[in-house]
Amino acid sequence: MAEKAGKEIYHGHDICLKKSIELLEEFGLPGGLLPLDNIEECGVDRESGLIWIKAKKRVDHYFKKAGRTVIYGTEIRATIQKNHLRNLTGVRAKEYFLSIPIGEILVDEPSSGKIHFKTFGGISKSFPVEAFAVGE
Repeated sequence: MAEKAGKEIYHGHDICLKKSIELLEEFGLPGGLLPLDNIEECGVDRESGLIWIKAKKRVDHYFKKAGRTVIYGTEIRATIQKNHLRNLTGVRAKEYFLSIPIGEILVDEPSSGKIHFKTFGGISKSFPVEAFAVGE
C-alpha cells in the first residue's frame, strides 16, 4: 500500500479485491457489488471520497438473484458516501440488447433491504441488497 496525502493506493489483484470489498462494506454497500478479475490497482481518497479500480480486462458478470448482467470496464471511478456511490463511471447494465451506463447506486437508509441503480438519464431499477452479496 502507498499513502499519498490522504490517499490509499493498492496494487495487485488479491489485495485490491479484498480492499474493495472492505471499503464497500465500510460504507454500507454490499461487498459483492464489484466482482472484478485481474485488478491492477485500486484506491481511495478519503478526503474527497473518490474511489477507483483499474483492471486488465473488462468483466461481464451475471447476478443470478437480480437476473441482470453488469459490464465492468477496465477503469471504474465513483465518489463513495454512506450507502451511496455517485458519479459512477465504468459500469453498465445490460437491458435487453442495450448497454446502459449506471451513474449512481444507493442503499436505503434506514434499510428496506433494497438497492437502487440509477442511470444518468434518470431511469431507476431496484433489487434486493442480498443479490449483490459477495459470491453471488
